[in-house]
Amino acid sequence: MLVMALKALPLCRARLGPSFFSHRRFCKQLSPCLSERLHVFESLCEKHGQQVKKREEEELRIHLPDGRTVKGTAGVTTPLVIAQKLRIKGALVSTVNGGLWELGRPLEAECELHLLGFDSAEGRQVVWRSGACVLSGVLEAQFGGTVCREGSSTSGLFCDYQLENSSLTLGEVEERCRETASRKLPFSSLELNMEELGELFKNNQTRLKLIEEEMSGPTATVYRCGDSVQVCSGPLVPHTGYLRVFKMHKSSAVTVEVEAGESGVQRLLGVCFPGEKEREEWEREQEEARRRDHRRIGKDQELFFFNDVSPGSCFFMPKGAHIYNTLTDFIKSEYRRRGFSEVMTPNLFSTALWERSGHWEHYSENMFMVHCPPHTYALKPMNCPAHCVMFEQRVRSWRELPLRWADFGALHRNELSGALTGLTRVRRFCQDDAHIFCTPEQLEAEITSCLEFVRSVYRVFGFSFRCLLSTRPTPCLGEQSLWDSAEQQLESSLQQFGEPWELNPGDGAFYGPKIDIQIRDAIGRQHQCATIQLDFQLPIRFNLQYVGADGEKYRPVMVHRAVLGSVERMIAILAENFGGKWPFWLSPAQVMVIPIGGSTEEYAQQVVKTFREEGLMADIDTDIGATLNKKIRAAQLAQYNYILVVGERERDNGTVSVRTRGGKQLGQRGLRRC
Repeated sequence: MLVMALKALPLCRARLGPSFFSHRRFCKQLSPCLSERLHVFESLCEKHGQQVKKREEEELRIHLPDGRTVKGTAGVTTPLVIAQKLRIKGALVSTVNGGLWELGRPLEAECELHLLGFDSAEGRQVVWRSGACVLSGVLEAQFGGTVCREGSSTSGLFCDYQLENSSLTLGEVEERCRETASRKLPFSSLELNMEELGELFKNNQTRLKLIEEEMSGPTATVYRCGDSVQVCSGPLVPHTGYLRVFKMHKSSAVTVEVEAGESGVQRLLGVCFPGEKEREEWEREQEEARRRDHRRIGKDQELFFFNDVSPGSCFFMPKGAHIYNTLTDFIKSEYRRRGFSEVMTPNLFSTALWERSGHWEHYSENMFMVHCPPHTYALKPMNCPAHCVMFEQRVRSWRELPLRWADFGALHRNELSGALTGLTRVRRFCQDDAHIFCTPEQLEAEITSCLEFVRSVYRVFGFSFRCLLSTRPTPCLGEQSLWDSAEQQLESSLQQFGEPWELNPGDGAFYGPKIDIQIRDAIGRQHQCATIQLDFQLPIRFNLQYVGADGEKYRPVMVHRAVLGSVERMIAILAENFGGKWPFWLSPAQVMVIPIGGSTEEYAQQVVKTFREEGLMADIDTDIGATLNKKIRAAQLAQYNYILVVGERERDNGTVSVRTRGGKQLGQRGLRRC
């Protein structure tokens, strides 16, 4: 239950001023290093607080998803106050005009407010990020560890640490985290630049190195919780009392590059929850996820496997290849309906191409190199530079645009071995990749068409989805007016599209804004698959031009677009979404024919041949050592959509006896009417 007034939130934000520095100390003794860090943090709080000008308190209107409007005061009213006023239980974080917003952060202007709980992906991440901060503080203050990094992932929280002359047990860590969280310690934050971070963590060079590597802008967010200080992207819960259950999974060594010798860094993995109810629900989800794991399904149904002779590259067996080809054939048929043309480009390119496109500078460490003295080549990790080369082969006219080119070429990315996870993260893969070259005037219509493409495909799979409009990051390339126009056109297309969408500020690519589409599977998990990205930079780098109706040369707009995304990853998502029970059109095991007695085997073979000639996946069970019931059960476990039993009567009548994998008997059917 959310029972906390605004006055109980001692936030130390730069925009709120320096008035809140009192965090209750809960450790009797602190190491000199931690004491010094706290002193530096409070000094930085005072420094940043002095730079803030007080805002005038103005009345504002807060619009809720159910259509209600609540009044508040700018700079005073928080989402937490709204949740308490409306008696909304379980709120952990909010979104304000589509962007994540902490519950304890005062609202600044009229806005649309959504309150999110643990049943949302955002709510879980907030809880797990907050739990990682608690864990970090426990490891440093109570176990004498040196923390290098803390954070969260889609599966829980983690903390990388070094511990000398001591040991810990997972149960002991859980208990210390629970005790610490029960003190309802507030989280307070500061935005610090690299110089200030260096002052704060001057005694932890490994941490400073990791912070610098992971910073995406000029500053990083630092949170204080009790007597500990951590680096975290936020947002977090208002205080640790929101975290009631901790569960640590395991501790294992991780590789962190340091200047000399072995780092000796361990990673502690775990989860935390607002209460037992959320923990029980999460455990049920985990059990269901294990049951649906695509790696298990792939093995049981003989779809695919991996081997160390080509790490991170999948071997697709016949049934897996059937799914793969059916998906690509499906998308290709949609291409023909929607005016796309398929192209084929090489796999190996000179480094000159990647230098021209800019990928060599920003992406070369993720590319596979091939050295053929005196030249160096690289396997392509994406298709877009090759399509730019195709566009520039001759002068293009405005009458040709839009050009829509699709490419199923194999891509290779040098993913870290520890990041490889079945089909969801591989080194060799294909995308239903396409690039659209169009005029600025055509852009909005093309984006709308791409969105319709996405909707029609996802309806076939039964996926619900939501769209995220990711706007310009900092820093970004290109003129501001160009970004403004592009973002407005994307927003207009989303408004016309009519599906749920949210603003995702600052998460666009450095070369242009984008629309990301997240699907929701059968057990409620969200997956990022489709994307529609605008690119201002490649047309400039390749000096792409077309001749307009007035005879002048103009720059085309380039759109990167995928619907399935990686075909490999989509197969993993579909396997888990269907739990291995593939729909008939996609199934690698559509029909199993079971003859009764040896005298009907020849007829059963004819049945199989008939189905295969129609392009269906049909097999026959001729095991003479198994009973009919055992064969039927085996076919059901193998997820054959239909099981056809043929005996003497079926042979004489030219029929089959049909039943489904769920056990429903459909009776005798003529062979041509099955």
